[in-house]
Amino acid sequence: MNIFTPIISERLGIGASQVDATLGLLDEGCTIPFISRYRKEATGNLDEVQVAAISDLNGKLKELQKRKDTILKTIEAQGKLTDELRQRINTCWNATELEDLYLPYKPRRRTRAQIAREQGLEPLALAIRLQRERNPEQLAQRFVKGDVKDVEAALKGAKDIIAEEVSEDERTRQTVRAVFRREAVISARVVAKMKDDDKAQKYSDYFTFSEELRRCSSHRLLAIRRGEAEGVLRVSITVDDENCTDRLRRQYVRGYGACQTLVGEAVDDAYKRLVQPSIENEFAALSKEKADDEAIHVFKENLRQLLLAAPLGQKRVMGVDPGIRTGCKVVVLDAQGNLLYHDVVFAVRSDHPGRAEQRAADPLRRFADIAQRFQVEAIACGNGTGSRETADILRQLPNLPLYVVSEDGASVYSASEVAREEFPNEDVTVRGAVSIGRRLMDPLAELVKIDPKSIGVGQYQHDVDQAKLKHSLDQTVELCVNTVGVDVNTASKNLLTYVSGLGPALAQNIVDYRREHGAFTSRTQLLKVSRLGAAAYQQCAGFLRIPGAKNPLDASGVHPERYGIVQQMANDCGCKVADLMSDPEQRKKIRIANYVKGDVGLPTLKDIMSELEKPGRDPRGKAETFEFDARVKTPEDLVTGMELPGIVTNITNFGAFVDIGVHQDGLVHISQLANTYVKDPNDVVKLHQHVMVRVLEVDLRRHRISLTMRK
Repeated sequence: MNIFTPIISERLGIGASQVDATLGLLDEGCTIPFISRYRKEATGNLDEVQVAAISDLNGKLKELQKRKDTILKTIEAQGKLTDELRQRINTCWNATELEDLYLPYKPRRRTRAQIAREQGLEPLALAIRLQRERNPEQLAQRFVKGDVKDVEAALKGAKDIIAEEVSEDERTRQTVRAVFRREAVISARVVAKMKDDDKAQKYSDYFTFSEELRRCSSHRLLAIRRGEAEGVLRVSITVDDENCTDRLRRQYVRGYGACQTLVGEAVDDAYKRLVQPSIENEFAALSKEKADDEAIHVFKENLRQLLLAAPLGQKRVMGVDPGIRTGCKVVVLDAQGNLLYHDVVFAVRSDHPGRAEQRAADPLRRFADIAQRFQVEAIACGNGTGSRETADILRQLPNLPLYVVSEDGASVYSASEVAREEFPNEDVTVRGAVSIGRRLMDPLAELVKIDPKSIGVGQYQHDVDQAKLKHSLDQTVELCVNTVGVDVNTASKNLLTYVSGLGPALAQNIVDYRREHGAFTSRTQLLKVSRLGAAAYQQCAGFLRIPGAKNPLDASGVHPERYGIVQQMANDCGCKVADLMSDPEQRKKIRIANYVKGDVGLPTLKDIMSELEKPGRDPRGKAETFEFDARVKTPEDLVTGMELPGIVTNITNFGAFVDIGVHQDGLVHISQLANTYVKDPNDVVKLHQHVMVRVLEVDLRRHRISLTMRK
């Protein structure tokens, strides 16, 4: 059994055998999507979230083990590693407790206590701490020599030693932590010179703020910390210092007397100078980590919903990036997303002097001519500046559905190396319009080309731990890509990169092979791709689809290692595999219990039957059109009580942001999402969901719109 199995099992509440099997598969190089999809019998049917949690915790424990090894070597080199200490370190799996154990042995800069030790004052400190000496000043007289000028200096040095020993004692730190855990208060105050600064007004809610740390929500904490980083706020985490020092004195001071007084003074100094700042920093870091985790969770869920948004599919699309001064960038894409045509149409009035002949033309006629010439089947209009005005014109085109598409990240894509590689001869405006059009056709395939942080569906994404955020988002993209599956003959290198078992190098090799040899005709042909061996093939094959392949299973989610089972089913039914996939009556003859054997159980067999029913099915829904209320185009048009249609653009743990067509999203606070209590906004709304909202308040100065969905 893996040494981490019991720990992971206990912390995640997952059976030890399931954890151990999952760790074994991970150690073999299996990916999370592969394990959760094709190794259900081994893991006891764990889903991708549970497998990912096991993988992440396993990684943390491995890092903790490395830290323990370093600590053991350091203490051993000092000649201070006892059997008891070694045992305590080896059995410790809490990072904070581990650092407490290490603290007395941790190499550090030259402290006041260290200087006192060098002056020979350690025996005096020991005598005082034992609290048996009736006249410590008389005892201190013996240590007055060299750099120790007098009794006062000797006693001060001794207290410095005692203070450091107290600060490094596990009991001290646990006592203070317990107080912080129960009573810590986070406070924020505005920096005086920033109070009237317009840029600081977004933090005005925190100019005089105070709240129990354990109750401070992640979005408030991250906002406060951002305000602190920008020099607007001063932030502190405090407890009742007198309560802490009283508790510590009861631990270390025994009775009354001169020595007891000195020890009490050393304890007070230890708390104020060494322990309190350290524990405050620790709780600042822990609370920030907790807030980061919550924010990352929100970002992950939003990204998942965005990536799994309903695609329009393979249709000829006109992509329009609205613009006022420079006109609308218009592109036409074929059903495969290839660029056929691009132009500029001035759809919104402006005083810009350029291209007068185009500005004078009727924009509706221009759009209609382009749509007719290229037999456009749908229109994707970006939601940026000028979107409402442009969409109003585009809606007049008959029999052409109009979809408003989020532009977040389109400018990032248009200036990226990926875009330059795809369209080396086009400028950034054309690339941006192409991205808008393709997002309608297949959001997942297009959005994987953009850094997830630039897509605009998180809260405080630039303030959280960037390494942890990247890992979490990359994992989310990988899970989404493999949930949907990928057409190996049309997928871009960027999309293939996220397929289980591939990565950038193999993805490029697949594209190169496709370019040289033409479309893949079977999954086994993947083994001819440079450096794509048996191990990578096992991990990726089930997620790569080949529509129209000779073997119909190559277009499904059935893994090649299970083709034999499907063939046996077909043989038993007296038909071909293709018949099983097309004829429900043939599938009704199958009794899946008859095919349970070895490592193939009911979970795998049920998945196979689902694939035979709907081979290569797309789990995403269908794209829907949407229209804003014609009465409102700017925040000034809003009136309290108005009921308006909107699109959910972002979900946070404090509510949902909704686009109501005034170029500024409104907030539906979590308390306004439903008539009943809501713990998680995702329980009520989803990203890009069409909703009806009512205006509660409009604050033009602070650029805030408050909305409600309550009836």
